[in-house]
Amino acid sequence: MRTTTRTPIIAMLAMIPLLATLGGCAAIVPLEPADDAANPSCADVIVRLPDTVAGLDKRETNAQGTGAWGEPAMILLRCGVAVPDPTAELACVTAPEDGIDWLRDDSDAPNYVFTSYGRDPAVQVIVDSDGDPDIDGDEVSGFDALSQLAAAVSQVPADSFCVGFSDTIAPTETAESSDDEAE
Repeated sequence: MRTTTRTPIIAMLAMIPLLATLGGCAAIVPLEPADDAANPSCADVIVRLPDTVAGLDKRETNAQGTGAWGEPAMILLRCGVAVPDPTAELACVTAPEDGIDWLRDDSDAPNYVFTSYGRDPAVQVIVDSDGDPDIDGDEVSGFDALSQLAAAVSQVPADSFCVGFSDTIAPTETAESSDDEAE
């Protein structure tokens, strides 16, 4: 019986199309995990992340408690970031459809950083709204992305909420009520 080296060579040649297909896969998005990424609530968030956000496909990341969408990644999510204190410097916006409060940092516009407010652990979403257009040819809207991530983020219960200016002003006594008390 004659042995040949053809069989292993043919097997290797048959794998070339498979390797070419795997080589075309998107690279893993490198991210740093947040300090509290191992929080069990972050696991609840991560397992509920949608496959698409703002028309962008989900990508694999290399860090616990993270998510990414788009090629290149235009939406990044990190769960377990520091819970923000109340602030007057950052706008607090409430998504009307889902009631999640977000602090919006637009200091690096067109990259917007949204951090959930009143939830522990906090979730941070970074949106590159000026990157390559999404599949519909539009720029990525931060509020659309937040809306589509709401079901996952809402797994962390809210324990405080944004307040409006009218919520911060204590009622003042009227002159008439002061006179009544004096009698």
